[in-house]
Amino acid sequence: MGMPALYTALRFQTAWLEAQQGFAFKAQPMMLCAYRVDCEDVLDLTQGEVRAAHGVLASELDGPWQDLATRGLVPPSWAMVRRLRARNIAGIIVPSFARGAGADDVNVVFWKWRKRRPYKVKVVDDFERLATIVTVLR
Repeated sequence: MGMPALYTALRFQTAWLEAQQGFAFKAQPMMLCAYRVDCEDVLDLTQGEVRAAHGVLASELDGPWQDLATRGLVPPSWAMVRRLRARNIAGIIVPSFARGAGADDVNVVFWKWRKRRPYKVKVVDDFERLATIVTVLR
């Protein structure tokens, strides 16, 4: 809340789990896109030693963030992101905690990105179809 973030997954299956949040038989509309990424300052928080080196607790990655935010409390994950942003970290690689997620389900969340290095994250749209699709859907 209050901060733009690009929430991505390393696998299409993970993107589906994250987007549907346990409601696989009540699918909500979504569009899958691939990205070309050449982004510096991204931490792999799936690794315990990286979490330890940056003072991130595993418990900060998972939790009822929506419930806490609804009650006016700051979720631990939001506080963690603020700490990392203050140290010029551009994004994090984290395990998925969506219902049905397994060890291969990993997300990458960027809060600092642009179309060029050192924070390059660009949608793959070689034939410029995305703008047409978005226009048609409006």
